[in-house]
Amino acid sequence: MRMSGTKKICIVVTSLAKGGAERSSAMLSKMLSQLGHEMHLVSIVDAIVYEFEGQLLNLGASENPYPNFLSRVNKFLVFKKYLKKHRFDYVIDNRSRPAFIREIIVSRWLYNPKTTIYCVRSFHLETYFINPNFLARWIYKDAFKIVGVAKEIGLEIENTYNLQNVTSIYNPIESLPKPSQENPINGDYILFYGRLDDKVKNISLLLEAYRISQLPKNDIKLMILGDGKDLENIKEKVRQLDFNGMVEFQPFLESPFNYVKHSKFTVLTSRYEGFPRTLIESLALGTPVISVDCQSGPKEIITHEYNGLLVENHNPTALAHAMNRFVNDEHLYQTCKQNAKKSVEAFSMENIAKQWQELLN
Repeated sequence: MRMSGTKKICIVVTSLAKGGAERSSAMLSKMLSQLGHEMHLVSIVDAIVYEFEGQLLNLGASENPYPNFLSRVNKFLVFKKYLKKHRFDYVIDNRSRPAFIREIIVSRWLYNPKTTIYCVRSFHLETYFINPNFLARWIYKDAFKIVGVAKEIGLEIENTYNLQNVTSIYNPIESLPKPSQENPINGDYILFYGRLDDKVKNISLLLEAYRISQLPKNDIKLMILGDGKDLENIKEKVRQLDFNGMVEFQPFLESPFNYVKHSKFTVLTSRYEGFPRTLIESLALGTPVISVDCQSGPKEIITHEYNGLLVENHNPTALAHAMNRFVNDEHLYQTCKQNAKKSVEAFSMENIAKQWQELLN
């Protein structure tokens, strides 16, 4: 039996594997469960890696004898039956939502708009809103709330779609496992970790900036940790640029924090973001960061020259200069390192959980 004042909540995700949005969704289930709410999760795809709290309906795991179209229809029917059975107080939708027909069906047939919360986890709004804009506004204007994971996202949604039911709640930092005292590789290195999708993460910019920086001459390696569709293309660029073994690759790790802790600093070079977990995780582990000033997130996390360096995007020279500063200016580097952990205390699970509790009440 649930305690008085608690809710029955369903979090809907594409999957629970290999991504910041997916990790954040799993963490949201933990936060809300710790507050006493009854949690359910529905995953569209059979990819479950991250730990979560609650009852799981894995729509991708069930055996389905139907061809593609009928298979999708069957998923809709199973999902609809599940929602009807449990009569949730709130549905929190964390999926990407660009498909026109599907989202009209989901928003107007599957869900009750008045009890639905839509999360937007990227500044690239086309991932979460259908075109044209007036239809997107029609779909979401009656939703209980639209939650952007950065203030810049919330403002962009309001301005683009003229919606009034928008708020912002940041992604939290979970209690990270204590890293080993042993450096996972020999020597100094800087680190990129995340999904290897060059159209989003722009690892090409990182490679160019590292190439023209002073880091290779100072025997400071570049470690790239992750998987993705552009892995082989990025490895080919490394071979073409002839880094002489100064760039190393490691596959995706569910817990990459030993590499993060022992890196000199981590780097983010994305064309766009939401509220990047890599930055807040790095800082929580005491590792300073260098990030391009993309939309959105970095400028809401990094205070320039206090806990990291914020540089102009798409500018390899500026990025290389920032790398050099962290190597050559020991006072600057140590200042950012000493301020790293306390700079992200506001993003603790306890603080972010309070904001979700206020929203649900």
